[in-house]
Parts: sequence; C-alpha cells; structure tokens
Amino acid sequence: MTNVHEIHGRVLIVEDNRDIAALLVDFFTEQGHIADYANDGLTGLHLVSANDYDVIILDLALPGIDGIDLCKRIRTALNSDTPILMLTARDSLNEKLIGFDSGADDYLVKPFELLEVHARVQALWRRSLHSNRSELAVSNLTLDLKTLTVERSDQAIKLNPVRLKILRLLMENSHRVVTRRELETYVWGDEPTESDALRTHLSAIRQAVDKPFNNKLLHTVHGIGYRLFDETAA
Repeated sequence: MTNVHEIHGRVLIVEDNRDIAALLVDFFTEQGHIADYANDGLTGLHLVSANDYDVIILDLALPGIDGIDLCKRIRTALNSDTPILMLTARDSLNEKLIGFDSGADDYLVKPFELLEVHARVQALWRRSLHSNRSELAVSNLTLDLKTLTVERSDQAIKLNPVRLKILRLLMENSHRVVTRRELETYVWGDEPTESDALRTHLSAIRQAVDKPFNNKLLHTVHGIGYRLFDETAA
C-alpha cells in the first residue's frame, strides 16, 4: 500500500542480477513510481545521459563499467547530482568508503528488505528536493519553491497557502494521478474537513491556472483524483 506522504518519481535500477532487478522494478512500479532498468554499466550510463531520474539504484559488480566507475562518470562526465543509492554484497568499511568517495549518497548491503530500500530512496528524494530543487515546472506553469510564487507564461498567479500546497503536490507528481484521499491527507492530515473543501480549492486553482489560457493543465480523473499535466505535449 502506498503511503500518502511518499514522493513519487522516476528511478533507474542498474543491476546485472535479473531476478533482483525484476524484484525492484516490480516493487517500485507497484508503489506508483516509474522504474527503468539496465543490466550493465554502459547501458546505465546511456540511460542516465538520455533521461532525467529522481534517484539511481546502483549495483557495484556490473559487467562493462563497474558501479564505482559508473558512479564517477555520472558525477563528472555527466555532471549529474541525481541521488545514488549503492546496493551491493560488498559489506566492508573500505568498500563503503570507496563508494561514498566515488559520489554515492547512500549504501545498502545485500541481502536487503524492499521496504528499507524504498525508505532510503524516499529519504534521498526528500533531501534532494529540499536542498537542490528551486523550481517546479509543468509545461509553462512554474512554482518557485523559495519564494512560493506561481507564474504561467510569465503571468503571476495568486493562490492562498492551502491552494499552493495542493498545487505543489500535483506538480511534484505530474507523471501520475493523485487521489482525492492523498490530497486531503497531505493538506489536512487526519483532521476532518468539509466534504466539499477539496473540490472548492481545486475549482479555484483551475480558475487561476487554466481559465486564462488556451490549454488546460488540471485534469479530473473521475472516481480517482486529479492530475496536472499538459495533454498536448503527451
């Protein structure tokens, strides 16, 4: 079951053991993430250079380019600061230090529990969002995370704090549908709220974000929730 406080994103799994890779891909997909897979270092390097990932799960013992070399290339040749979790059977302190020195953000030894992998990925995402990301963007809609200002096509949009919070969750998860329950819990926690409160806020967001523009970004997925994305670019 997906926790409503989770961050969802795109993960790359670089692992030459097909059973372990399949286990991780299936698990992260079931949790609502987008999961890509590479079974060797060269393929992993190509995927990182061609796509934007929120986190990389990286085995050390890889054919072609090993995990340490791949991690170094991601940091230097690609100049990427994507969080990297090393997942490996090598458990000595020296191996861990080498991993961190190559640019890894975290290190987990096999055998592992899937829930621990997921928890560490969530921690890396949160750390990355808070420290590195200064702006969210969906199509021509932007939210400055430092000033909390919203613009679309360079036109300022004013939203109250609750609506800003809703918009931020939708923008952070523009790759998927966000359920009504998820939105309600994110904004109000376990405290009861009026049955139409969420609908009222979303209607106001739609008026501000979509009405003055040609194409709409906020979509209702009936019976499930809402998704913020540009269907003309899909």
